Amino acid sequence: MKIQNSALFQEMQSMALEAGRSNQVNKLPTQAQPQAQPTSSAQFGDLLSDALNTVNGLQADAKQKVTAVEMGDRNVSLADAMIASQKSSVAFEATVQVRNKLVEAYKEIMNMPV
Repeated sequence: MKIQNSALFQEMQSMALEAGRSNQVNKLPTQAQPQAQPTSSAQFGDLLSDALNTVNGLQADAKQKVTAVEMGDRNVSLADAMIASQKSSVAFEATVQVRNKLVEAYKEIMNMPV
């Protein structure tokens, strides 16, 4: 999970740098401005989709391990099941917090005067 979070963090930092560069590009004279790139929103959507898929995968893995422990499978230890369960719980809570921040940002933008 830590590797995935750091990869997510690095990708978010690179997106922030790209946004900073695009702001600098917008200050150039109109002749030098390149065409707008619609891929940044697609990249954000892909990033969000990947994060949700990762959380879903962690939850499915945790459920599988818990079921295996409940059924008496000796290949899966109780510790493995508990760790997987906690990883999925933390990932889900982080996803909920991101969703809350996005909703908060959306509401703030909608309340801005035009």
